[in-house]
Amino acid sequence: MPSSSASSLSLPAYRADQFRVESGANMGDNLGVLDDLVLDDVYELRASSVARRLGVAAHHDGQLRLAQDTQLGSAGADLHLDCVVTLMPAHGPNVEALVAVEVDREGMIAEIYLLPLAPLMAGQGYTLVRAERENMRQTLAQVACVSFSRGTHITLASGAQRPIEALQVGDRVLTRDDGPQEIRWIGLTTLQAVGPMAPILIRKGALNNANDLLVSPDHRLMVYQRSDAIGTGVPEILVRARDLVNGSTVVVQDGGYVDYYQILFDSHHIIYAEGIAAETLFLTPFTEPALPSELLSQIRPTGVAAQPLPFAETAKGQLPAGDAAAILKAASRR
Repeated sequence: MPSSSASSLSLPAYRADQFRVESGANMGDNLGVLDDLVLDDVYELRASSVARRLGVAAHHDGQLRLAQDTQLGSAGADLHLDCVVTLMPAHGPNVEALVAVEVDREGMIAEIYLLPLAPLMAGQGYTLVRAERENMRQTLAQVACVSFSRGTHITLASGAQRPIEALQVGDRVLTRDDGPQEIRWIGLTTLQAVGPMAPILIRKGALNNANDLLVSPDHRLMVYQRSDAIGTGVPEILVRARDLVNGSTVVVQDGGYVDYYQILFDSHHIIYAEGIAAETLFLTPFTEPALPSELLSQIRPTGVAAQPLPFAETAKGQLPAGDAAAILKAASRR
């Protein structure tokens, strides 16, 4: 069973029987594992299919299991990444997806899942143009890494504001919790800004920010409450950007592509992005594969950035009904 030390991640997913070959060598078959896939087969998502949340827990030994809060599968069951596939629709950009396999206690396949990184449309044909086992963990890491978008201004130790794309390893950045700190590594990933990868736009002033801020959906922001607006009992809380979406001052910016930057320090820190206190990259079994292998081999024994921040994380269910961003903004001023 998953332990409390496991890191968790949720992704929209479909069962294999919801994604079926409509034309090709495997016509009529459900999505299968890599050894059963045939390139150029055309798949369709069954009508009325709705993606459900697949909760995944990653343990420090690298094992993946279904999380206790998963909507699909059996909580605690082993989960294996089988392959990465590329699906080409009749119109529009290709869709990358992970194929994952849930196994039972005897090690037999209990269920196969498709985890698309962009929305799929029911009734539209998707041609399988690539399927491989390379870079599976790296693909999952792209989803799990907290990231800032190109153009985000980061506060340096000097107080100067610098666009994230102009930062370099060794630059000293102001952290809220530990003063000036040197950047250990900067990563860059360009992804479709759709589905689970669509960034969250926090408009200027929504959280007292000086300019618009665009971050990955699971990026956690730190809010200091002068008054305890949401009953956490502590003044400093971490809130995921996607949990603040209100359709006006905080929105999902869906469409096109986004350049996502990740910043790694020797510890997990809070830095300032467009004036908002936001976390840096936190190393977990999910995010480690995003780092170059040579860097990972150097820092893994040291525990770099592997200790969580000492602040309370607030889940969406704990946030007040209505405009949580506006309520937290007001609480930070009282």
